Amino acid sequence: MQTQQGTNYERLKQSHPCFGEHKTNKGRIHLPVSPGCNIECRFCDRKINDYEQRPGVTMEVIRPQEAVETVRRALQVCPQITVVGIAGPGDTLASNYALETFRLVGKEFPQLLKCMSTNGLLLAERAEEIIDVGVDSLTVTVNAVNPAIEAKLNNRVRWHGKVYEGEEGAAILIKNQLAGIRKIAAADITIKVNTVLVPGLNDEHIEEIARQVSEAGASIYNIIPLIPQYELSNYPAPTCQQIDAARTKAGKYIDVFRHCQHCRADAVGVPGESEFGAQVYQRATAAKLTFSHG
Repeated sequence: MQTQQGTNYERLKQSHPCFGEHKTNKGRIHLPVSPGCNIECRFCDRKINDYEQRPGVTMEVIRPQEAVETVRRALQVCPQITVVGIAGPGDTLASNYALETFRLVGKEFPQLLKCMSTNGLLLAERAEEIIDVGVDSLTVTVNAVNPAIEAKLNNRVRWHGKVYEGEEGAAILIKNQLAGIRKIAAADITIKVNTVLVPGLNDEHIEEIARQVSEAGASIYNIIPLIPQYELSNYPAPTCQQIDAARTKAGKYIDVFRHCQHCRADAVGVPGESEFGAQVYQRATAAKLTFSHG
């Protein structure tokens, strides 16, 4: 008998560009409403610009109240959009803006799937809010399940007003990620786990990550090649052979997503086929570029 979690996953394979086994003609819009972050990854370099094609980058940060009109403009230029996603440029749970945005957009566009990405530090304690707002799919970035390895990828976390560094902070992050995945999975929400593959740091750890997140309830696993930047600018990006080997190891435990793009936090369109971000977010001004939620 197929579980409800499995049923949801099968539904998303047909309507979400990040869950099918092959490229689809389904589109998505990312709403860049989450400016701040609560962890410090050694490879993350958040920027506001209109030319870099990678996570953590946006042309502007918008307010939740602007999201409905933004989605309306996006649907006019790309009617294939089936998913409203929030993936930054910071962490979606580090502020209330992402969940507020989903409430507003959900009322106006109930037909669109709601997809959210998070580093998972606050996932366990904010799980009920995610469930209540009606998120359809959740992506959690889990780069290690061993604190000694995670500490080499993430310098520190800021949790409940205190900064935790090294392995202490890494242990808190991992514990909260796995606990949060279990809570979300128990509510029949499909979970994808992302891992940034860093040769020499976590490449021999992929199989263990896949095993543990699968046991916690994740349905699909996405291995993202490192973009050498920030503190890991001297590390090499993984080769195609290294990525394929990591996917093969992970595939022993969980479905593996194989056609990921390095999507911006303000991406609009069908991944790999069309991009309408410049048209949708055309109102960026000097004031916008320095906007802060405070």
